[in-house]
Amino acid sequence: MTTKWTIDSNQSDALIKIRHSIIAYLAGTKNKFDGYLDIKNNELENASITFDLDINNKDTKLEQVDSHLKLNDLFDTTVYPLISFKSTSFQKVNKNINFLKGNLTVKNITKVVELDAELIGIETYNGSTRAAFEITGSINRKDFGLTLNSHNHSGGLAMGQDIKLVANLEFSA
Repeated sequence: MTTKWTIDSNQSDALIKIRHSIIAYLAGTKNKFDGYLDIKNNELENASITFDLDINNKDTKLEQVDSHLKLNDLFDTTVYPLISFKSTSFQKVNKNINFLKGNLTVKNITKVVELDAELIGIETYNGSTRAAFEITGSINRKDFGLTLNSHNHSGGLAMGQDIKLVANLEFSA
């Protein structure tokens, strides 16, 4: 039996991480997650996911004190406040390996990216069944015009080449 699940935006978040400089958890009501999963016998069958992350969100949870300023500088958030992703295909390799391909837009530059997709688990609590899903991937920041290369004050290390994206998505049936 196949069940269609939809994303719960209030329970979903994303992490943007750049080595040595920025760790920002993007959560809260200003971000928009949309999409669905088809699950059959506790395995992913199909997925379509879109999300818009408001990186200019003042309510962003931050790991480092100065992350918000670095995030604003790197992404030029006053001009380009959103990071967007829209999936174009889903490929199931086996029970635990899935690939989600789609268009990622950062600073009005759109590139096709392939992300790893994993069904973490399915739980029922208080009569509501939920599925946890994680997508992960890395992008080259220069492909999206993210060329700021400041030195941090603690070690003088330049920011890493790759940006890691981790989206924790919760779906309900």
